[in-house]
Amino acid sequence: MPIRRFTLFRYLVGSLSIILLTAALAWGGSHITAPAPATDISTSMAKGKQTAVLSGGCFWGMEAVFEHLKGVSAVVSGFSGGSKATAHYEMVSSGNTGHAESVLITYDPSQISYAQLLKIYFVVAHDPTQLNRQGPDWGSQYRSVIFFTNDEQKRVASAYIEQLNKAHTFDKPIVTELVPLKGFYAAEEYHQHFIDRNPNYPYVVVNDLPKLKHLQEQFPDMYKN
Repeated sequence: MPIRRFTLFRYLVGSLSIILLTAALAWGGSHITAPAPATDISTSMAKGKQTAVLSGGCFWGMEAVFEHLKGVSAVVSGFSGGSKATAHYEMVSSGNTGHAESVLITYDPSQISYAQLLKIYFVVAHDPTQLNRQGPDWGSQYRSVIFFTNDEQKRVASAYIEQLNKAHTFDKPIVTELVPLKGFYAAEEYHQHFIDRNPNYPYVVVNDLPKLKHLQEQFPDMYKN
């Protein structure tokens, strides 16, 4: 399996990040307090299994966060925003394909709504104020994007971003893009369920496990093991 971002430097930084790990675990994520979404998709319009495609940095952590939500039945790590021909990890990592590392979430709207997924996305899964980066990862492949599949998803996402900005939930403006979904392409098999398979991987320990801790602490009613 390739070392994260193909650099020994990144691996060594993670391995030696005891101080950063302690800070991250104490931080447990951003611990942002966000208002409940005022706009959502009605259950009468969203029946049966639904999907959402979200991007916000490394898909390892994004996948793990949404896998631990009640009502979510499947999460796939992959790529969106570019062509099928360039939907390969080595190519996407160049930052020149138009793709963003993304997750495809399958959920039951009778248990968790689209707007509730968005709240977790903004509060736990990533920092929506970071432009073309996320934590230690830099490049357009790590940008914050909501790939909407229909007008209702676009309406709800746009309304919640406006609501969060008006509430000054973050100390900087949200830079999350709203883009129509044109395709989602699953990443290589070794990226799927990466954290379950590699819970002690240094990058995961420093950057992703605190997100799961944050999710469990702030949203215990939505959390599943």
